[in-house]
Amino acid sequence: MPASPVASPSPRVLVADDDPASRRFLCDGLRSLGAHVTDCADGVQALRLGRGEAFDLLLLDCRMPGAGAREVLAALRADAQARSAGSLAVASSAELDGAGQRSLLACGFGDVLRKPCGIADLQRLLARLPGAMPVLDDIAALRASGDATTMRALRQLLRGELALLHQELGMPVRDQAALDDRLHRLRSSCGFCGAAALAAEVASLQQLLREESHEVAPAIARFRSAVQVTLQALDT
Repeated sequence: MPASPVASPSPRVLVADDDPASRRFLCDGLRSLGAHVTDCADGVQALRLGRGEAFDLLLLDCRMPGAGAREVLAALRADAQARSAGSLAVASSAELDGAGQRSLLACGFGDVLRKPCGIADLQRLLARLPGAMPVLDDIAALRASGDATTMRALRQLLRGELALLHQELGMPVRDQAALDDRLHRLRSSCGFCGAAALAAEVASLQQLLREESHEVAPAIARFRSAVQVTLQALDT
């Protein structure tokens, strides 16, 4: 199984989609994965934002008022002064066949997102960005565990722990000291299993808990999303 990466902290993403429900899901999902998201509802705004700001990822709907994904990307690529001229661009669409997808890739899009989509699909897009770290790093896990059989056994144990933890984190945290202790044990398990991205979230949450930061609640939400992504990778 190859390593599966997620993006480094706070990649800047532009979401351009004229459907309010789609835009809300994409923005919320990307933010839950740690991205800094700017959104707009038409191609004219998307082009203006792409020219004025440097985004790591452009997520552009194929059909928007003013200009669709193709037109926005073509205009940005042709403008040497546009700050997002070289950004990774992904086209999104609810209606797309194989020929349409190949056509978009030929136009310069790095990927195509079919809607409706899930958190794992958004994580896959963030994985394309520079500076990514793996969700599951087989090489690191084999180095730590010693052999493939032990690695698989340890990952099964990790999966059970994460499934329970994901459920518990859906409820209010009443004992932060107990959670910190549990995170300490989980961080060790992540090391043996090569769960690098989750280990980074564990370390971040531990620090906030120990500092008694007011940002603990959103950090727990991000951590729960990382747990979900890791569970999906373990089930693959």
